[in-house]
Amino acid sequence: MLRILTLLCVLSLSCESLGQDDYLRSIEIDLAKTDGEINRFYNFSVGAGRANEGMRADWRQQLAEVHRDAGFRYIRMHGLLTDDMAVYRIDDKGQDQFNFQYVDDLYDYILSIGMKPFVELSFMPNALASGEQTVFWWRGNVTPPHSYEKWGVLVKTLTQHFTNRYGAKEVESWYFEVWNEPNLEGFWQGSQADYFKLYEYAANAVKSVNPNYKVGGPATAGAAWITDTIEFCVANDVPLDFVSSHSYGVGQGFLDEYGTTGTVLANEERAITNDILKNREEITRSSMPALPLHYTEWSTSYTPADPIHDSYHSAAYILQKIKQVGDAAQSMSYWTFTDIFEEAGPRYEVFHGGFGLMNMQGIKKPSYFAFQFLNDLEKVSLQNEDEQSFASKSQRGDVHVLLWDYTYTLPIKTNNQQFYNRLQKPREKGNVQLNLDGLIKGRYQLQIAQVGFRKNDAYSEYIDMGSPNQLTRSQVETLKKTATGAPHTTRIIRIDKSGRFDLELPLRENDVYSVKLIRL
Repeated sequence: MLRILTLLCVLSLSCESLGQDDYLRSIEIDLAKTDGEINRFYNFSVGAGRANEGMRADWRQQLAEVHRDAGFRYIRMHGLLTDDMAVYRIDDKGQDQFNFQYVDDLYDYILSIGMKPFVELSFMPNALASGEQTVFWWRGNVTPPHSYEKWGVLVKTLTQHFTNRYGAKEVESWYFEVWNEPNLEGFWQGSQADYFKLYEYAANAVKSVNPNYKVGGPATAGAAWITDTIEFCVANDVPLDFVSSHSYGVGQGFLDEYGTTGTVLANEERAITNDILKNREEITRSSMPALPLHYTEWSTSYTPADPIHDSYHSAAYILQKIKQVGDAAQSMSYWTFTDIFEEAGPRYEVFHGGFGLMNMQGIKKPSYFAFQFLNDLEKVSLQNEDEQSFASKSQRGDVHVLLWDYTYTLPIKTNNQQFYNRLQKPREKGNVQLNLDGLIKGRYQLQIAQVGFRKNDAYSEYIDMGSPNQLTRSQVETLKKTATGAPHTTRIIRIDKSGRFDLELPLRENDVYSVKLIRL
């Protein structure tokens, strides 16, 4: 009976027929109580696999689309200096040669669509490397330079080239991050002291071109080395404009590029969040308490073969973490925007648990809509005590409320690869009632969009198809049509002089709702 009344309530947009005792959750919003502007740290930056992948037409098409819908402003990627970008070599006369044609082509495109580079200075050109150890299918060299002086010259030459091509004012808005995860042996074959030397030469090289350029690090895994980095830079008078690190929501397992051993989503309410808060506290206690903190990688899992990335569960998880972090970080760069990503080599499966917000064919995953809905929030934040929602309004009186349920559903002793690769029907969570006060009298268009099981959920539809390794063009179009983010409810409502609007919605585990009231 309750579900029938709930359906009637949603269709009629009236909640008077149900008693208060039936409500599991209530969100009370007064439009007169504002809380400043929305902090859009969540779409400051987004990640991509490596620079050379950015030479592909489909990669660029997807980046333009996600920039349009999610509003990402910067993009960070590995491999800007690796040999497939043809940046550096030594000629037959033993002279250094620098070539930035590939970099120019990539950065010209990024800037042309209204984005900016978050420049990760990695990995080592083979001609400058001290060893042969590499990482990934595309063989990024992870050894220290055989000459730190030449490393500094490379970074200075590159930075000067950016200045000549794009102008100092433009490059002043960029960020230069030195290396990637040097606290992991797989990414850095030197010691911490070796990394600090690498950082010092790079930072001084960037600043020698323009002291206003922003440089930072250490881009570590697992929230590490923040205090050490600050102390080193202060003690040695080395430039440091921001600190950066990474965190993923995995509690067990190791990097598993093909999903053969398994990873486990952390069953901790504040996974990822605690890492960021820890770093913020370390910064506050340091001699540089105002340093910006950029989390330049984060996601549910650090494995590019983890089906949670494809699952509807990810959308609610993303929103939960962003809500928890609040003002503690200046950015959280989601890893990554696309499954056009070849750390483990080209993939043979359409949905393989890749990091991306879209798969290789441009089919949007539920995670995509988490960022699209966040980007749609209005400018003014509204006070809101609910821990799983954002409320906002525009100056003209439009209202946008984004609400969700995050529930941990992974069974004990089960890894992600055993659970999220199957259809997972959610349990009902009851109802959520949204109560808005202070609306301007008049006509509004109500728009309700949903993400969850079989709601903008291409992956479940793909499983229904039998999870084919390859898709026909017709199947691609079918899956794209199931995941557009478009409202499932659009209708005109009238707000009377009371300024009150009440809406009740049925809620399942890990559902996400975007509710908009647009003044007409």
